[in-house]
Amino acid sequence: MPLPEVERLVEVMARLRQECPWDAQQTHRSLVQYLIEETAETIEAIEAADQDHLREELGDLLLQVIFHAEIASEQTTGFAVDDIARGIADKLISRHPYVFATAEVPSDLHFTWEQRKVLEKGRTSALQGIPDQLSALARANKIISRARSRRVAVTLPDEPISAEELGAQLLALAARAHAAGIDPDRALRDAVRGLETRVREAESAPDDATTA
Repeated sequence: MPLPEVERLVEVMARLRQECPWDAQQTHRSLVQYLIEETAETIEAIEAADQDHLREELGDLLLQVIFHAEIASEQTTGFAVDDIARGIADKLISRHPYVFATAEVPSDLHFTWEQRKVLEKGRTSALQGIPDQLSALARANKIISRARSRRVAVTLPDEPISAEELGAQLLALAARAHAAGIDPDRALRDAVRGLETRVREAESAPDDATTA
């Protein structure tokens, strides 16, 4: 399916790199701050359920992808937008054989997805590939998700809780931390490092061992 407006955006970006002094001097690293900002604004539009705002912010986010692709295409060993699209399309097809081939739908989609990623990337730990730049809470959530989907033998709470209860409890804990002179982010980072240790110990333990 042709996407003429996407092609036009690529052409506009290429011209800006040639004729706009500011765009011409940007690098992958210098654009990181804008990628973070545009991602945050896109999340805001989604949570506000504002379709017009979301369309605009997705455009700004798409611009970041096109900008990085244009910078990469200028390098001898770089890549272009087509390479990005091809790579992600191939990845999606290979990870969904029950959609694009004749495999049956797995009973545990999360586990199967993670197992395919392990094979593709040669990862030996559930902790590999989790960005250090994530906030403490986001990193905790990702580690817990990985540990559960890969069936790492660590014990984690699983009592049901609603979104409203969770938000209220997190806010209450932040208030209690402030009253006690505790930095909640630092406390959570320390706890997350402890969880990482437990995950590594469980992964290195014999198959028939259990970790509390």
